Amino acid sequence: MRLITGLGLAATALALTLPPLAASAADFYKGKTMRFIIRTPPGGDYDSYSRLFARHMGKHIPGNPNIRPENMTGGGGIIAANYIALVGPKDGTILSIISQGLPIDQALKINKSLRADLRKFNWIGNIVDSNQLLVVWHTAKTKTLEQAKQRETTIGSTGAGSVSVQLPTFYNRILGTKFKIIAGYRGGQAVDLAMEKGEVEGRGTNPLSGYKTSKPHYLRDRLIIPLIQVGLKKEPELPDVPLLLDQPVPAKDKPLLEFMSNAVAVGRSVATSPGVPADRVEILRKAFLDTIKDPAFMTDAKKMSAVIRESNGPDTAALINRIIDAPQEVRDRMAEVLKPGADLLMRGKKKK
Repeated sequence: MRLITGLGLAATALALTLPPLAASAADFYKGKTMRFIIRTPPGGDYDSYSRLFARHMGKHIPGNPNIRPENMTGGGGIIAANYIALVGPKDGTILSIISQGLPIDQALKINKSLRADLRKFNWIGNIVDSNQLLVVWHTAKTKTLEQAKQRETTIGSTGAGSVSVQLPTFYNRILGTKFKIIAGYRGGQAVDLAMEKGEVEGRGTNPLSGYKTSKPHYLRDRLIIPLIQVGLKKEPELPDVPLLLDQPVPAKDKPLLEFMSNAVAVGRSVATSPGVPADRVEILRKAFLDTIKDPAFMTDAKKMSAVIRESNGPDTAALINRIIDAPQEVRDRMAEVLKPGADLLMRGKKKK
């Protein structure tokens, strides 16, 4: 009989307490079907980017799992985020591009329906941090930001957790615009259709990369007029469109402009569920970056006119945390600024 020494017992006990090796995590994905949860209906850049990664990322994950896109709409992305955090499996088989407005929502405690804590999500990477644009249809009477301060302009938006409500509300309260925000559209595609039909004059917000991906003819044929862009610097293609950070505001409001501009850098950030084992998270982060280096992926992206300006998982997580844990005085003022008011209407409700 083999004698197991005290040292051997200690080594065995230590091995049992160590986290599983990456090889076992790789084995986990073999034969699996993963889900890529999409917070919007089909169409639009959330959907396009999600399906692009679903087509290519699986071959860069050891075990080559299949990745199935699944649209889960509602609440400006809150329903999808709550599902991922509270209901779905915590095993690394779910991916999702989290709604850009939700870090602001959580930081300011705007919607009680948001129960997910985004700081607990495992962030895989950011696909693109393209500037957000508020645009009007080319037939709208409002053509410039200054004119938007003089006349009421109807703007279509989705749900309360969406940046498409938050940004025009911010412009109204801080810049003095007179946007009438019509919320409740099922997704960006529905807002675009409403613009085309003249139901609303413009769209609350969408990134430049989103228009390039889903509606390139809007830009090419000058069917939309951008009134303002939000980001840390102007898009090279839009040198004449005003940048939020450059707007003349009192000194006390400058930190608010900076908060919103940093929040836009969240872009199209991909996450998996809270509680996923660390070795699986690392596999997904590596697969994300390897996918972007894949010539077949980039060829597919170029066919869609998709803009790729990636950031890694740890940097994305740090950005999300900075927004949610911003100085309390900034968060208090932002919460007051973004409170729904008379400028926000739900579709189907008449203005009193």
